[in-house]
Amino acid sequence: MGIFSRLFKVGQSEANAAIDRLEDPIKLTEQGIKDLKADLNRSLEALAEVKAMAIRANNDMAKYRNQAADYEQKAIRLLQKAEKGEIEAAEADRLANEALQRKAESEESYNRSVKEKEQFDRSVSQIEVKTRQLRSTISTYENELKTLKARDRVNKATTNLNKQLAQVDTSGTISMLERMKEKVDRDEALSESYASIANEAKSVDDEIDAALAPDKSTQSDALAALKAKMAQDKNS
Repeated sequence: MGIFSRLFKVGQSEANAAIDRLEDPIKLTEQGIKDLKADLNRSLEALAEVKAMAIRANNDMAKYRNQAADYEQKAIRLLQKAEKGEIEAAEADRLANEALQRKAESEESYNRSVKEKEQFDRSVSQIEVKTRQLRSTISTYENELKTLKARDRVNKATTNLNKQLAQVDTSGTISMLERMKEKVDRDEALSESYASIANEAKSVDDEIDAALAPDKSTQSDALAALKAKMAQDKNS
């Protein structure tokens, strides 16, 4: 049917033009899926309409079949009444012929309904096949779109990271670290130098104090003599 004539695709020339214009393939895919879903909705509406016509044709078949059987029974009853003398034979024949004519018309309508029902059933079968194909196509493209979006996010993140790494001034950073290392080395050497000078100054002061200190050995001898004298006086 006409609503199924358009397939989900972008012509080669249109695809090349899209690439040349650097159009977003994700947006193109989303629009394609949107168009497919619109087609699916229209196909479902058409399917419902054709199924309704098939149901009506089937109901008509039953109606006309019953009508034909009813008219035949009426013709038979008319002839039976004529045989019993309940109605004139000529009148019974006329009415029976009318009933048989109605029966023929009902049978003709029945045959027409049968053909319509068969045609509608074929149309329903075709539409259902197309609808299933359309659903499958939409599902396939939706899954591909999810994958495409995931890949796009990864690519964008990778591109941003590579861009940041590319903008890093490696040589400048190394040069700055080298200068910092030299400064730290100078500061450490200067600190050691001041510590050495401080130690040297302290050693000189210690030497001076030692030279000025009283002779401990002399004080010890005098103390020993005093103690000996005290002991001698005590013994006396």
